Amino acid sequence: MVGRGRPRDAGVEGRVLEAAMTEMRARGYDGMSVDRVAERAGVAKTTIYRRWPSKAELVVAMIAGLRSAVPFEPSGDARRDLTQLVTGIAATLEVIPTTLVADLTAAAAREPRVGDSVRALWAERHAAVTAVIAQAQSEGLLLAHADPGVVVDQLVGPLYYRLLITGEPIDPAYVRALVLSTLGPEKKS
Repeated sequence: MVGRGRPRDAGVEGRVLEAAMTEMRARGYDGMSVDRVAERAGVAKTTIYRRWPSKAELVVAMIAGLRSAVPFEPSGDARRDLTQLVTGIAATLEVIPTTLVADLTAAAAREPRVGDSVRALWAERHAAVTAVIAQAQSEGLLLAHADPGVVVDQLVGPLYYRLLITGEPIDPAYVRALVLSTLGPEKKS
């Protein structure tokens, strides 16, 4: 049986997501238009709507791309894994405009579909990180009574606080201090 229609252009998705990111940077979530995204990407609006039925879904796909830019592959060394995670998030936040993070956060708060999708995207990552935190507890790096979900918040939340509230740098020295204050000093063998 012969397939119907023209085969999908493999580069379309990347061009559309890049165009959407450019639009978000320039105009924010509210000002972003699927028409302008289509024009920037060199595709028809219908091409976008076939893949992402709404602007909200398009933004969720962008967020998924940002999340995948920070891989998390637990190695069995909890301190190293958590340090690499925080370092990766910090590095990503340093290159993304603050206004983009603020707009994405606001869109997730205002648009239930965006918020639900963002939480679903992070749920799997959160489960993997809390498993590493449980490992850190079993190794004595963290107090046994510490709630793993709260520890995730303690490691990641300050990055967004600095980015969105204080404007202070999120440099490697800060990341080291953050991990040290959460996990305590590395034990000498």
